[in-house]
Amino acid sequence: MKVLIACEESQAVCRAFRELGHEAYSNDIQECSGGFPEWHLKIDAIEAINLKEWDLIIMHPPCTKLAVSGNRWYGSTTERYNERLESVIWTQKLWDTATSKCDKVVMENPVGVLNSLGSFPKPQYIQPWQFGHGETKRTGLWIHGLTDLKPTNIVEGREQKVWKMPPSADRAKLRSKTYQGIAQAMAKQWTK
Repeated sequence: MKVLIACEESQAVCRAFRELGHEAYSNDIQECSGGFPEWHLKIDAIEAINLKEWDLIIMHPPCTKLAVSGNRWYGSTTERYNERLESVIWTQKLWDTATSKCDKVVMENPVGVLNSLGSFPKPQYIQPWQFGHGETKRTGLWIHGLTDLKPTNIVEGREQKVWKMPPSADRAKLRSKTYQGIAQAMAKQWTK
């Protein structure tokens, strides 16, 4: 399959698909950190979607302004609320473009405002502990043309490690990484 992983610089999901023999590409406006620049499209996500015919598109749009954890800075009573609205509009355009070009599309984001401020399907929510990681990080998957992701390895542990990360220059990037168990489940379940 030809697979686009939009808004992914880590290449975690891209590598999971490549390991199964698929022609997968990560995409971000940043350089990739996964070690395979030859599999990375350093262009705007919408441009990447329009670049070729894709069999599957998985998107990880920036969540800083979309997540409920950002309500303190981007809530409706803040000076930066318009930034949230602009982010929703861009994410809606991303979703609409992908679903008009491809029959199989998934968008991943944490609990946020997409369904209250945009026009998206109801998401499936998953947790890392359902895929072999003893942590909590409730994550939504907006799915078009595919089945829900099924848990593969339910484990003990319900610690919020990601949420407890100390401040740092790369905290946002570290918090947004896809867990390997989830990436592998996506690759195995959505390419059958």
